[in-house]
Amino acid sequence: METGAHNMPLAPLCPKNDSRTSASKSNKKYLTVPQNLHSKALRQDSGAAESSDYRNTHKNSVINNYMDGAQVGATERTVPGMMHFRDSKRKVDYVLAYHYRKRISHVEDGSPGPLHRPPSLAIISNGETAKTQSEQQQQCNPDAPCPDSETVDMSPLDVLEETKWEQRNQFESNLVEAGLEIEKDVEKKSQGLSFVRIHAPWNVLSREAEFLKIKMPTKKTYKIKEDGGILKKMSEIWHQFTKPLQPNVPRRNNTRMKNLSYPFSREKMYLYNISDKDTFFDNATRSRIVHEILKRTYSTKAKNSMGINTLIANNVYEAAYPLHDGEYEDENKEMNDRKLLYQEWARYGVFYKFQPVDLIRKYFGEKIGMYFAWLGLYTEFLIPSSIVGIIVFLYGCVTIENDIPSKEMCDHHNTFIMCPLCDKICDYWNLSTACATARASHLFDNPATVFFSIFMALWATMFLENWKRLQMRLSYFWDLTGLEEEEEYPRPEYETKLLRKKSRTEKSKIITQDEDEKEKLTWKDRTPGYLVNFASILFMISLTFSLVFGVIVYRITTAAALSMSPNESTRSNVRVTVTATAVIINLVVILILDEIYGMVAKWLTEMEVPKTEKAFEERLILKAFLLKFVNSYAPIFYVAFFKGRFVGRPGQYVYVFAGYRMEECAPGGCLMELCIQLSIIMLGKQLIQNNVFEIGVPKLKKLFRKLKDERSKTKQSDSNLSRQPQQWELDYVLEPFTGLTPEYMEMIIQFGFVTLFVASFPLAPVFALLNNVIEIRLDAKKFVSELRRPDTVRAKDIGIWFNVLSGIGKFSVIINAFVISVTSDFIPRLVYQYAYSFNGTMHGFINHTLSYFNISDFKTGTQPENSQFHQEVSFCRFKDYREPPWSENQYEFSKQYWSVLAARLAFVIIFQNLVMFLSLLVDWMIPDIPKDISEQIKKEKSVLVDFFLKEEHEKLKLIENFIRHDKQSSRSDRKERKNRAASFCQFRHNKRGSFTSSSSLHTDV
Repeated sequence: METGAHNMPLAPLCPKNDSRTSASKSNKKYLTVPQNLHSKALRQDSGAAESSDYRNTHKNSVINNYMDGAQVGATERTVPGMMHFRDSKRKVDYVLAYHYRKRISHVEDGSPGPLHRPPSLAIISNGETAKTQSEQQQQCNPDAPCPDSETVDMSPLDVLEETKWEQRNQFESNLVEAGLEIEKDVEKKSQGLSFVRIHAPWNVLSREAEFLKIKMPTKKTYKIKEDGGILKKMSEIWHQFTKPLQPNVPRRNNTRMKNLSYPFSREKMYLYNISDKDTFFDNATRSRIVHEILKRTYSTKAKNSMGINTLIANNVYEAAYPLHDGEYEDENKEMNDRKLLYQEWARYGVFYKFQPVDLIRKYFGEKIGMYFAWLGLYTEFLIPSSIVGIIVFLYGCVTIENDIPSKEMCDHHNTFIMCPLCDKICDYWNLSTACATARASHLFDNPATVFFSIFMALWATMFLENWKRLQMRLSYFWDLTGLEEEEEYPRPEYETKLLRKKSRTEKSKIITQDEDEKEKLTWKDRTPGYLVNFASILFMISLTFSLVFGVIVYRITTAAALSMSPNESTRSNVRVTVTATAVIINLVVILILDEIYGMVAKWLTEMEVPKTEKAFEERLILKAFLLKFVNSYAPIFYVAFFKGRFVGRPGQYVYVFAGYRMEECAPGGCLMELCIQLSIIMLGKQLIQNNVFEIGVPKLKKLFRKLKDERSKTKQSDSNLSRQPQQWELDYVLEPFTGLTPEYMEMIIQFGFVTLFVASFPLAPVFALLNNVIEIRLDAKKFVSELRRPDTVRAKDIGIWFNVLSGIGKFSVIINAFVISVTSDFIPRLVYQYAYSFNGTMHGFINHTLSYFNISDFKTGTQPENSQFHQEVSFCRFKDYREPPWSENQYEFSKQYWSVLAARLAFVIIFQNLVMFLSLLVDWMIPDIPKDISEQIKKEKSVLVDFFLKEEHEKLKLIENFIRHDKQSSRSDRKERKNRAASFCQFRHNKRGSFTSSSSLHTDV
């Protein structure tokens, strides 16, 4: 490329006939380029122009920092991996990235030639390019092209690229007018990636910090109240005991002292300890301030759209992100917060250590800090629940030999001949063959599980109460008390739809009396989206139930097919084979639908067009949670409450699909199968999501982006291949941060597995604990090394997720009550022991639960063909409470059935009210705000008032001293003036006397 071609500016046409906005009938765009500028090479000053200094020379215009190729290479080689402007002084607070493509222009003679924008264009506030002195002297005729120029034929892609370029120029010009300083790379290639680096000077930081009411530490410190007596001693013992578990991160010298914080004010600069203006605001605060400016900056070229989010949505910019603090693996470079987080938090080798929550909050912001604090507390609370769950499981192992019902079932002398499990093909069978299932069921179906269910309900309440207390403690130490809701700006999609509505209104010339209707979307505009949402959610829930029913059909048909197998081992393991394969199919379906439902929930939320990001996030969370909740728990609900309930009885079985009987529970009950289903889905979901979706997919995306960038680089010649990549280039390759919703959603679903069906699987907290120990380090590594640095967001709680957790905790009480009363044999055993047993023991319980059936009452064609049972059978048994064949009301429900049903319902009511009462009692006993924190908040207010009064008193004394000194000096000045005046009067009097004597002497003469 020639130098002249690189530096040839695009001259703007006359304002009345701007070629950038006019198009020909052939849908092409033309641009007039002065020919005499082909030889001009505009050079720019090597340093970024300060906005304030530049305004003194050129009104409302600013020269961006464009780097010449040779200068770029020299500068970057001398300062490898720098995070500053070219002057190595001003810090890069934010980065905008975009892809550009320089067009291949066609002039009037048809010869193609490259057309490049100059690297030294001045950007002015209205979005046009500033003319040079020679260009400003040229005047163009509005009806004719400028003299000594050529016309450029622009393709539709060039038109789009030119529009993006204009929008970028306008936006960057407005950023500079807002006080920011920017630096841009030279666009040396025909297409490639370019970065805009942004720096916020002190005047902008102080102005925005006051506008955003950012609390900053003052000079005043006060002592935090310490616990006294035994609490202090226990705290010291705990601190010494957990000292090896503490992360090795910098801490305050005196943890019992706290700086008094106050919203930043430029009028009260004397309150703050501002030793260095460059470091007073940390990197996270600086990037947050710049991001706020980016969000509210308009671009008139983009139809007055507000903010960087709109420009990214329109592909004007590709990415906008703050920089990480540097490399995290290079041991030779100096320590930074990112490297410290990686060493003490994001490695699997430090899994046993506590999280450095304060450092996480400092680096990533309060919202992400709250998430990891919540995840840490949840993981800590899983430790006692895991211990109790292991004890309950061991109790089942120890008492299995003393369980009378399982002994009776395994006793070969008790000949309980059971009715066939299927028609024609299946034979009669002996109940003792299901001995293994009965013994395994006792591990999870024993009296200890009832205690564990009550314990877990109270555990959930205590966890939520302790989180509220920790949340208040963090809010106090992170200066979030009294945090007001920040103003939110409209989303790009909302603005786009609002612009379309306005354009339709203008075209139809409909004038309404209510002008506010034009400035927002009404319910009429959103009604189609709401209807689509309602119909789509119903369809998705129906789809989930249909797939569950499909798996049920698979189980029924597969069981019938395997029962006809000539292989004896296959027939004997039908139930195990069908259960295992069905659970795996359910797991695969759940994983696939989880990803689909996540995308569908986002699509449905976008159709509603929420105005702000907060409203969008809350609606997305509710939809995604509803769909994923139904998807994850529908198969488990089926096994727990529906399987085996609609089977019928011998002679009157319920059939589906022409001859297939509904499946029954195992002889030991459905609780064991529920345990298998829950464990496989929970473990498989955690392992596959952690290893595939959270580790594999981000790495594949990163590799794909890296290969794409390398492929585009190989097409262009680059003289600086040996230079080290800059931090903004390294961060661009990372995966963009998309929010905390997937992280919270995964943990909320796990919380449901731990609490909802814990009565059937006491080991669920153990597996959740093991998963979370890995999950914390996995998320930490992802945030530190795999994701771009997120924008810091201030938040004093976890938002709507707390309501979701509270709802799951209350719902778990009802679910566990029904699991114990309906799915397990706990209630039938109690009823038998205290109402029907002869000696108050469980002897005879199995015989009590089995009913008789006369095989002569089988329907024709359903009795076993070619029965090979070793003895003649007249009656077979089946599990139900029904009248015997010799009764007047044969096969009707017996009195025992109604007794057990009444006991089940009574247990549900008593259990639910008892646990709810205990939960409310725990909630009442544990205050939401710790007493010491509430006292410290009150103390902080009084200290703040005293501090202000003292400062104002000192200012008043200073003013009084100044006034007194001024009065004294003025009094002395007046006295001196009087003395001088008196001396002057005396002098004049003496002079007048001498004049008179001289006059008289002269007269006499």
